[in-house]
Amino acid sequence: MAGSVLSSPGFALTPSSVKATLPTNYITNFNFLNQYLPDTYEKEFERYGNRSIASFLRMVGAEMPSNSDLIKWAEQGRLHTKYSSCTSGAAAGSATATWTVADSGITACNFRVGQTVFLSRNAGGTASDKAIITAVSGLTFTVAYYAAAGQQIPVSTASSAFVYGSEFKKGSNGMTGSLEGQDDIFSNSPIIIKDKYEVSGSDMAQIGWVEVTTENGATGYLWYLKSEHETRLRFDDYLEMSMVEAVPAEASSGAIAVTGDVGNKGSEGLFYVVNSRGNVWGGGNPTALADFDAILQRLDKQGAIQENALFINRQFSLDIDDMLAAQNSYGAGGTSFGLFDNDENMALTLGFKGFKRGSYEFYKTDWKYLNDATLRGGINGGVVNGVLVPAGSTSVYDQVLGKNAKRPFLHVRYRASETEDRRYKTWITGSAGGATTSDLDAMQVHFLSERALCTLGANNFFLFRN
Repeated sequence: MAGSVLSSPGFALTPSSVKATLPTNYITNFNFLNQYLPDTYEKEFERYGNRSIASFLRMVGAEMPSNSDLIKWAEQGRLHTKYSSCTSGAAAGSATATWTVADSGITACNFRVGQTVFLSRNAGGTASDKAIITAVSGLTFTVAYYAAAGQQIPVSTASSAFVYGSEFKKGSNGMTGSLEGQDDIFSNSPIIIKDKYEVSGSDMAQIGWVEVTTENGATGYLWYLKSEHETRLRFDDYLEMSMVEAVPAEASSGAIAVTGDVGNKGSEGLFYVVNSRGNVWGGGNPTALADFDAILQRLDKQGAIQENALFINRQFSLDIDDMLAAQNSYGAGGTSFGLFDNDENMALTLGFKGFKRGSYEFYKTDWKYLNDATLRGGINGGVVNGVLVPAGSTSVYDQVLGKNAKRPFLHVRYRASETEDRRYKTWITGSAGGATTSDLDAMQVHFLSERALCTLGANNFFLFRN
């Protein structure tokens, strides 16, 4: 019978960062009259390793200034038009037919007289026709079929149509009408993120007994020094998590109605954007090549970006390893030692950094945010198992520069001007620790940033969720 990881003892979720000074944060044994003093380790043990999760946006994006409350950009529309909900009232065998376009959001058909069109049945068969357009009016277009047998698609059958060219007689007039390129306009708003650390002047005068350290290299025997650096690290994590998790406040939501200093209008984070106008894989992880083939086919219908990075949780990473290992001809009957020289003493590598399928390359990376037990890794079911991010950059018009510029698909815009830079502000107030700004007997360290995430070409992203 297979074993399992026992639920007890488990992992600690109780934070050590609190608003008040507690005995659990300090050594309280001051009995110097006891002749049997305990042996103590001088340095604090880092039992959770690097606790910070901020790294995702630094790997895939960039930061650049903005000086407005609203960030807008235009993304190209499709070059060709295809209607996928068309029906004809003509019976099979008709030499001509009038088709009606019923696609959502379409107010007028942009086909033109003289263009040649390909018509195909959506389901229930493979019937298709090729014809020339003879008239266009509103949401309808009339065609004359090239085949002597006439229309092959049955009457009132949902079909798709796209233009593949045109044909005109000698000495005829030119094409009637023209088409204008259409852009999709997207926008996002920056949010203000704040944090603060405070310690009284009296506590700053207390020397600790334990040498403390933090992930950014801060060391010393003063506990408040450690807490200040941990506040800074926590704020760094908030900057990234806000860009990933942020959602806009809906018109009738409670967040909009909140009065006072907190709340505003929200922002569009990565998960929200990809979930609403990107691609979503639901119902567990893709664990077979056939699953990734379906992903490839969807990417073919989008921007077809050849190189992509997968930022995924532990289970998804193992599923990909198992899928790739199964492609080994020895995978089912045993383990292959030494890929090149068949050395049984060689360390066996059971993990993969990436793979290529078709013309697409995928590079996978464990995303600590999705594994951390105090964050997404502690959610029942995980909800989000990973995200596929296209590599490279795209060209957009930058209003600050006044010209087209290359931008990563993911990048952060922060508020800034010649006199105010709100990318990462920090300042000290109070009357302790060198500050002389007020009569407060404490040192307050303030943190602030105002930023928004721009997700360009969300149609090239994939969100993997349960």
